Amino acid sequence: MRDLLLQCSGAAAIVIALIHGLLGETKVFTRASIEPPRLRTLIRLVWQAGTVAWIGGGVLLFAVPWMESNLARHWIIVTLAIVFGFAALANAWAHRGRHFGWIGMSAVVAMALAGY
Repeated sequence: MRDLLLQCSGAAAIVIALIHGLLGETKVFTRASIEPPRLRTLIRLVWQAGTVAWIGGGVLLFAVPWMESNLARHWIIVTLAIVFGFAALANAWAHRGRHFGWIGMSAVVAMALAGY
């Protein structure tokens, strides 16, 4: 059951990351006016770097059950719980709880810690 929770946590992290990237491109950057254009490109790339990092974290959470090292399991779960927990708190604070992202990220943290 612990392994299934970790795999669900990883899958949810990947889905949330993909939604993050998609919403950034379709909702945020279509309306944002950022000058100069080089700065706009930089901000888009930084946004998508977060998306790629969250996908990588999701892959690690999904793969943890097949790792033979308990130490690796421990640090992957702890590190990604902190990363997604911080993102959930920041999202909830910035959007005053009106954005669904913090709920999804909190679910990733809860499932990862339950699978610990």
